[in-house]
Amino acid sequence: MANTPNRAYRARRPRAAAAPAAAVLTVAALTAGCGGGSSGTAPPPDIPMQQEIGASEGRLDLVVWAGYAENGSNDPKIDWVTPFTKATGCRVEAKVADTSDSMVALMRTGRYDGVSASGDASLRLIYGGTVAPVNTRLLSGYGDIAGFLKNQPYNSVGGQMYGVPHGYGANMLMYRTDKLAQRPTSWDVVWKKDSPASGHVVAYDSPIYIADAALYLKAHRPDLKIKNVYELDDKQFNAAIDLLKQQRPNVNQYWANYLDELQSFKSADNYAGTAWQVTANLAMDQRSPVATTIPTEGATGWSDTWMISSKAQHPGCMYQWMNWITRPKVQAQVAQYFGEAPANPKACAYTAKGFCSTYHVGDPDFYKRLAFWRTPVKDCGDDRGNDCVDYERWTQAWTQIKG
Repeated sequence: MANTPNRAYRARRPRAAAAPAAAVLTVAALTAGCGGGSSGTAPPPDIPMQQEIGASEGRLDLVVWAGYAENGSNDPKIDWVTPFTKATGCRVEAKVADTSDSMVALMRTGRYDGVSASGDASLRLIYGGTVAPVNTRLLSGYGDIAGFLKNQPYNSVGGQMYGVPHGYGANMLMYRTDKLAQRPTSWDVVWKKDSPASGHVVAYDSPIYIADAALYLKAHRPDLKIKNVYELDDKQFNAAIDLLKQQRPNVNQYWANYLDELQSFKSADNYAGTAWQVTANLAMDQRSPVATTIPTEGATGWSDTWMISSKAQHPGCMYQWMNWITRPKVQAQVAQYFGEAPANPKACAYTAKGFCSTYHVGDPDFYKRLAFWRTPVKDCGDDRGNDCVDYERWTQAWTQIKG
């Protein structure tokens, strides 16, 4: 197999030991910015865009996924924050978020300068006025970022970028080769009642997983006329919910921490389900009989974006951070430690042999098969108008599905 990341961090979406303070916010508060005037039919709030980086303010407060701002405290050899501070004078304080919802809530406090937002959070931040448009002319390495990650529905509005792409990956189908007689070519293995994986299916624990059901229906229920798995009208949405309810008895585990999923695959409690490539790499490193594939229907995926707060107290340091974190060498460090494809393909010159081929870096055709996460809003983006189901209803439905 190809070389694996230098070290897997404890989780991409770690489960907190106790619910964060942000978690007590109501669903309405967490999903504000996805309905009404923020549905996408009206433009985002008019927030000024920075015209120059300016002097270092000496501090930078970030909301990050675990493993995105390592300062050597977890491993002395893993540190790209200390060199940044030495180069810029910006001392970094990073707050790890456990979910996209808590990330949105933390950013709404106005106490943080920037965030490494996934696509299921970014539109909420944009339309809620929580983040400002980004002046890409101030980003020295912006031209090196893969073109297919720019000006996407999850990180821009009307051609205006609201951040700089950081890293991305696929929500792949992982399966145990000793439990499934044939290599699965379809997501049937997780959705069919009579699947050989029945009772041993694993699924991602998030409302955004509804899109995975929609992706399957897009291929197998053409009568629903699903074009975009994040733009579902009531009929399409209800069909996806029905499929998820049908799947529920076959699900052995819903996971948010990929190490939980890793353990269940190693112990053969799970046979098939959604996973990240890093999980498969770790399992194979530990001699577990697993493999991954992108089925014929395609897959969902995630692309993270560094965004600047509209209330940033240290905007100069945030722009310097965006310049730093997208440098090829730094991108290589983060990608290998975390287990993702770097947004800057030049990072491959500094990664271990085989790393970039494992993560399909520089392979846009591979990523054309993915539906990258984005926040569902009421605006369907077509002649259906505002008849699509927004994220608040996705969240409510997910709670009911899990019971």
